[in-house]
Amino acid sequence: MSNNYNVAYKRSLADPEGFWGDAAQEIDWIKKWNRVLDSSNSPFYRWFPGAQCNTCYNALDRHADGGRGDQAALIYDSPVTGNTKKTYTYNQLRDEVAKFAGVLRSHGVTKGDRVIIYMPMIPQAAMAMLACARLGAIHSVVFGGFAAHELAVRIDDAKPRVIVSATCGIETNRVIEYIPLLNGAIELATHKPDKCIIFSRPECEVELDPVRDVYWQSAMVDAEPAECVAVAATDPLYILYTSGTTGEPKGIVRDNGGHMVALKWTMKNIYNMNPGDVYWTASDVGWVVGHSYIVYGPLLQGCTTVFYEGKPVGTPDAGAFWRMISEHSIKALFTAPTAFRAIKRQDPEGKLIADYDISCFETLYLAGERTDPDTLHWAEDKLAVPVIDHWWQTETGWAIAANCMGLHPFPVKPGSPTKCVPGWDVQIVDETGHPQVPGTIGEIVIKLPLPPGTLMTLWNADERYLSAYLNEFPGYYKTSDAGIIDEDGYISIMARTDDIINVAGHRLSTGGMEEVLAEHPDVAECAVIGVADQLKGQLPLGFLVLNVGVSRSNDDIIADVIKMVRLKIGPVAAFKLATVIERLPKTRSGKILRGTMQKIADSADYKMPATIDDPVILDEIRTALQSIGYAKRA
Repeated sequence: MSNNYNVAYKRSLADPEGFWGDAAQEIDWIKKWNRVLDSSNSPFYRWFPGAQCNTCYNALDRHADGGRGDQAALIYDSPVTGNTKKTYTYNQLRDEVAKFAGVLRSHGVTKGDRVIIYMPMIPQAAMAMLACARLGAIHSVVFGGFAAHELAVRIDDAKPRVIVSATCGIETNRVIEYIPLLNGAIELATHKPDKCIIFSRPECEVELDPVRDVYWQSAMVDAEPAECVAVAATDPLYILYTSGTTGEPKGIVRDNGGHMVALKWTMKNIYNMNPGDVYWTASDVGWVVGHSYIVYGPLLQGCTTVFYEGKPVGTPDAGAFWRMISEHSIKALFTAPTAFRAIKRQDPEGKLIADYDISCFETLYLAGERTDPDTLHWAEDKLAVPVIDHWWQTETGWAIAANCMGLHPFPVKPGSPTKCVPGWDVQIVDETGHPQVPGTIGEIVIKLPLPPGTLMTLWNADERYLSAYLNEFPGYYKTSDAGIIDEDGYISIMARTDDIINVAGHRLSTGGMEEVLAEHPDVAECAVIGVADQLKGQLPLGFLVLNVGVSRSNDDIIADVIKMVRLKIGPVAAFKLATVIERLPKTRSGKILRGTMQKIADSADYKMPATIDDPVILDEIRTALQSIGYAKRA
């Protein structure tokens, strides 16, 4: 049966140059491309070679000068600073960005220079990103509060001319001073920036280095606004570091032209957002989600984007998201499943939703980790709107699989992010690269070339790009995820490849077991890892975080989930081990650190993850594991 999705998907694979060439008509170009796709140096494909453009112009100036100047471009809402709120129109945001671009230019930043941005979730973070794009400089956003060593590694790799930061970030109940971390990183780094531009926050006023440092506020007073600089469509827009298996971060490089074309296309076709709609991504600009769908995607589409400096719970309660939706007339929310699990744990009945009018709200989008069916059903039941799981990666920059609400919504299958988005040729193969039959778990790979907006390469590391993503399956991009595609074309992401465990020769998905555990009414969150076993090779071990107010004993709940896994997956899973814990170790973006938990359980050496939300939690995990006979070596 034909529909807009089927038509778009088939054309995107049969005629990618025609498909993306048409999508590119939605972008304002200074000079048109020579051709849509350059395959002459494969696998280093380039989109829109010969074209010239400017990303900041398309995100701001085009709207400011084209009739949307007085529309809200960015809403800032900060419950952690006493409910600070501020709205910037497209005119105001364009003018602030142009002035800050002038500040950067006055300190020597020109096209091709790198600028590291080490900021909290305040509007100035977006301004700094867009100001770099305006000048043709390459920004690299590092999550505010990263440890000095991790920041130093990124400084040495990117070699920024300027670093932009703030005096502090603010968590729920504490102030995190950035300047000691920044100073420590610069001292550790071999490369030294020419200048640091610091936004002073009243929660933490500090003395700066009088030679190296400049106050943002002072510099903006007499700044001369900078115009947009023409860059090649294939020039880098940003570097975003992601964790590597060697412990050294990988600098994902994103271009200007293809990035704009892809993100603008997604705003309507995946998220069903029109110019003027209010779109909220509850994440941070330190992650790819923040780049794509807090800053660039919404502004390229002429939407209003929301900067939220708060948490799903605790600022002040589990009704924070509903207040935001009601107060700012938010049409769509994009967040991680872990946020909803936190809300569900604090308010299992969803009673706080009734305190707010959220009739404006149309769609919830979840990504960042697999959405378990229990969380999906809870959100559907309580919000009465479509809940759309979708799957993508830092490397891809936008969704590989989704229920494309702007093309043709499909029925939801719990546990699946639905189908491949147009542009993506996803296949399931075994370890030797042979295709798997529908419904069989295997490695998820994507046929080259990848669509526009994906990674071009790794910063100054072409060979590492090849070895990390392309060499293992020639002609394909290795996602390092495992999953299935069923007879209807629905994809299910079961686990990272290293989360597939081998129990007595049977390849089993920890994600499938987590689905079962999450169905228990007393379980708020869960994780399953594989632990070493002399007889079976590996055994699954479950971690359970219970809902607030549960009165049943831990032993009874553990007995329940063991029985549930046996019934739903079978004795082959050999699921007999589980423990109850207070919280799961996660990255700041909400991903559960299953690999680190597995190393602790197996008494193996591990490196403290740079992105961990709270390192103390690993001691709690070790104690819990020791109580059931694991993690014996401290």
